[in-house]
Amino acid sequence: MLAKMTAKNQLTLPKSITAAVDSPEYFEVEAVNGQIVLTPVRIQRGDAVRAKLAELGLEEQDIADAVQWARQAPVAPAARGARKK
Repeated sequence: MLAKMTAKNQLTLPKSITAAVDSPEYFEVEAVNGQIVLTPVRIQRGDAVRAKLAELGLEEQDIADAVQWARQAPVAPAARGARKK
């Protein structure tokens, strides 16, 4: 089956092809040995965030500490200069 790429690099996949893989909204795209490979994926936003946090080695307390730090009142420029002395 042929699919034509537009000038904006957009490609319309035939409905019969997407229906055969349960009509996913997202695809992982890779170039493998000169071929474009599309792999259907289901985005699980919460799972994706947890996976990224695990990949970075961040734990719940790290996030809580970061939120607490972000909520602190910013230090005025004059106060920063005063601390350096």
